[in-house]
This record gives sequence, structure tokens and C-alpha cells, in this order.
Amino acid sequence: MEEKKHNEQDDLLTNQQGHPVTNNQNVRTVGNRGPTTLENYDFLEKISHFDRERIPERVVHARGAGAHGYFESYGTVGDEPISKYTRAKLFQEKGKRTPLFVRFSTVVHGGHSPETFRDPRGFAIKFYTEDGNWDLVGNNLKIFFIRDPLKFPDMVHSFRPDPVTNLSDPERMFDFLSQTPESMQMITFLFSPWGIPANYRQMQGSGVHAYKWVNEEGKGVLVKYHWEPKQGIKNLTQQEADKIQGMNTNHATQDLYEAIEKGEYPEWELYVQIMEDGEHPELDFDPLDPTKLWYKEDYPWLPVGKMVLNKNPENYFTEVEQVAFGTGVLVDGLDFSDDKLLQGRTFSYSDTQRYRVGSNYLQLPINRPKKHVATNQEGGQMDYRTNFDQHKNPHVNYEPSVIGGLKEAGNPGKEHTPYVEGNVTRETIDRENNFGQAGETYRRFTDFERDELIRNLSDALSACREEIQQIMIKMCTKCDEDYGKRIAEAIKQNKENKKEEMDEAVVFAEDAAHPSDPY
Repeated sequence: MEEKKHNEQDDLLTNQQGHPVTNNQNVRTVGNRGPTTLENYDFLEKISHFDRERIPERVVHARGAGAHGYFESYGTVGDEPISKYTRAKLFQEKGKRTPLFVRFSTVVHGGHSPETFRDPRGFAIKFYTEDGNWDLVGNNLKIFFIRDPLKFPDMVHSFRPDPVTNLSDPERMFDFLSQTPESMQMITFLFSPWGIPANYRQMQGSGVHAYKWVNEEGKGVLVKYHWEPKQGIKNLTQQEADKIQGMNTNHATQDLYEAIEKGEYPEWELYVQIMEDGEHPELDFDPLDPTKLWYKEDYPWLPVGKMVLNKNPENYFTEVEQVAFGTGVLVDGLDFSDDKLLQGRTFSYSDTQRYRVGSNYLQLPINRPKKHVATNQEGGQMDYRTNFDQHKNPHVNYEPSVIGGLKEAGNPGKEHTPYVEGNVTRETIDRENNFGQAGETYRRFTDFERDELIRNLSDALSACREEIQQIMIKMCTKCDEDYGKRIAEAIKQNKENKKEEMDEAVVFAEDAAHPSDPY
């Protein structure tokens, strides 16, 4: 029996060591823009436990499909030589092809869930470059719900079924999102037709975060990645998705597989947006905020290459299921920004793979670089190496050494050394502007997209208790007055209808069922 002190309260949040959690909204950073510091004990404990919540399925992105292909570089970024901005080798030569593997996925639900659920889609690419692997791990939508990694486990928990009833309940999700105003931009996209892509071939992709490119002189610029399908973009209404789900729960996987089998190889063009590194006080948002778009009229999309998928996996488990990505898997010429969520993901992803697949997951063929690997890392589960490098002394598994151990490589360019200063704090960024872009998105939608957004969002909110509805209506109104007004009217109209429909379904299931004799 747990002993409770007389001055303790039942509803105070603690970590698993019993320490009171005094700030569950922000990680510790140098200044409120980052970078993140390593001594984030509450975050590391929280995310490490979250990474281990499911065996053996992925905690998120369990439902997936994949394919092999190649990336072909244009050698330029727009009209300029790409070497002006990055020394990454895969981009330098026009026509240079780099093999890759792509995994598309849904996020929240399990490995056998329908591919028609309203959900962001994962869009993850593993480039097997001459300098080793580069993983670009993103989504189809160009933004995200949260900006601080400390909130990620809470976010996913709220999206998942009730831990008592195991029933999916939109009230849980909106209970969390109503207290997370930076999510309004993502909510607006997700509940529009953009929340259900028609298939994987006709779906955009994005790196979501601001990364950095680094050139030969060590100068860095901020960069965002965008994949645009040459097959065009197509999304579904909820009604269309419901019809497809009744006929085929694997339609997107089937579509991708059959297109490649027929030789109709899907292609995407890779565009980047480039911004000088810095705080950019002229903007009404922080450029590192992953809940925000960089509008293309301000920061043009510049083409840098294309991706072609031309080979299906030979075995689903060994390739699609065991492929393991990480946002920290970068090659020379690519670097991190101080985006807090990106830095949190960089710990979480590789930590998850070591738990889910094993400490030697990088020895699997689908994850192994297509170049020579020489490392002093050894042991662990399923270490099945047979080549221990003939060029080193097999007795030396450490560095430095003067008796035949591995040596450090020379730096191919000047090191990128960004300057940071500030107090180590646990604070929200200064320029949140949680509603401005969400309102702009609403106004930029077509009438059809707005109508579908109002229908889907109000339908989900109708299942929530009134205090959550009122908060969400206020936040929609802050985005755009018409947005809030229409959501309020739609909730009022269909709330009672929704309750009656759900109750009716329970009764109908019993009354309309057909009896059978025992056998």
C-alpha cells in the first residue's frame, strides 16, 4: 500500500520517482527558443517510458506501406548551385541518383487499422548516401499539433482509446487540444479533406521542422523540405472514406503496390524553402515553430530533385516493418535547428528503435548503410556481425589508440558553430501567435474544403461535453469569426442527433441481429 503524507494531494502530477512535476508544458532550454539541454530529466523519463509502451508494434505509425526507389538530384536549388547552401554530397551533381526506401503510414491506430481513418500520414525516407544514411522523417501535413516534445506522450494518449473502456472518444482528444491552442492550425487541416488523403501516391510530404543546410565554409541556413506528388494531390471527404472503408481497409497499400507492379512508378519533386538563420523579429511567429507554415509567397519553393519509387518490398516484415528511422540521422552538410520538438524527436526515435527492433537494428539489411561501417560499438542483442574490419587490430575496440585502432575521420568542411546564449529556462516561446495562421488557412480553403471542415469538426465536437465545446468555439472564433460562428451553429444542430444515433446503434445491433442455433 502506498503511503501518503498528510499534506499530499491526490491530483498533483508527479513523475514515477514521486517527484512533483512543476512544469509539464515546456522542456528546459537555453533561452525560450532553445537549444534544449540534456539534463531534461522529466522529459527524458517521460519520453523513454512512452517509447516502450507497446510491444512489438510501433507506438505510433504502426500501420504502414513502403517501397524502394531513388532520389535524383538537379544539382541546383532553384537557379543557383546548391553548393552555395549545402555541401551534402547527394545534392551536388545533376543527375546523381541515391537509392532510398520510403515508408508511408497512419499515425494513431494499430497495424491492422483501416487506411481511411482521419489521421496525419507519416512520410519517411531513408536515403542510402555515400556518406551513410540520411533519414527525412516527416508527415503529409506541413505542421504539427504541438511545439514542445514534453507534450508528445500526452497528445498521443489523448488520441488513443479510453484506457478503461478501450473505446475511441473524441472528447479525450479535444479535452487535450482545447488546452493546447497552438494545435488550431493542425486541427483546421486535419478535419478538412486534407485529413484523409486518397492514397499514398497522391499525397504531399513534408519534413515539418526547420532543419539546417551547411556549406563548405560552415555557414548554416534554415531549410524546410516539401515533397510534391507528380501524380497530383487528391483527398477524400468523410463520406467517401466511409464508403471505401466498407469495401477495403487496405486500399492505399494496394494502390501503391499495384501501381509499382504495373510499372506506373510514382514520383515526387523535392522543394526546399530557405531562410537565413536567426530569430527574424519581422515575422509574427517564430520560424522554428513547427505549428507554423512559411508561406511560399514569402519564402519560395525551390526545386532540388525528384524521388521515384520503382520496386516493391520482397517481404513486408523484413523491410516495411523492420525499417527504422530517426530524425537525428543526418549526413555532412545537413544539421539540426533549435526547434524543441525536433530535438526531442531526435532522442525519442532512435531510443524507440533500440527498444522495438533491438540494440543492433542498424545491422538489418533494410537499415544498414550501403557503405563500409567501422565502429567500436559492439555487443547487445542479436549482434550477428562476421566482418570485424580487417584494417584494424581486432584486440582494440576503443579510440584513441596507437596500436591499430580506428581513427577519427577528417572534417570535410568547416564545422558549423552556431552561437547561443541565455538563461536555462522552462518557458514557452515569445511569439506563439496560435490563431493567425489557422485563420488564414480557413480563409484560403475553397468553399468545399470549409464546408467539409465544419461538418467533420462539429461532428467530432458534438460528442464532447459543453465546456470543451465552448473552449473550442472560442478558439475557432479567434482564428476567424466565421469559423467560430459556423462551428457553434453546427454543434447546436447535430449534438442531439449524434447522441440519438449512437444509442440507436447499440439497440439496433441487438434487435437486428440474426439468431443461430448452437453447434
